[in-house]
Amino acid sequence: MKVATSRITQQGQISVPVEVRRRLGLAPGSVIEWEAEGDTIVVRRAGKYSSMDIHQAIFGDRRPKPVSIEEMDAAVAAHLVEKHARG
Repeated sequence: MKVATSRITQQGQISVPVEVRRRLGLAPGSVIEWEAEGDTIVVRRAGKYSSMDIHQAIFGDRRPKPVSIEEMDAAVAAHLVEKHARG
């Protein structure tokens, strides 16, 4: 679905249309990121932290213990039972 259009200046700059700024919650100083997905370029509001920042905050320099998909599924199921059990 097309939201809006922009024109590129000779310096390679664009203006972000008001509809897009409102929808993404952009204000002066906001950062957007461009990501290639096949033949499409996706523009989105950049997060404050990358996945590497979050990983570093959680694990530091140590590597997490490898677990299988089955172990992950079992841990999620156990958490849900514990959180939502009625008793």
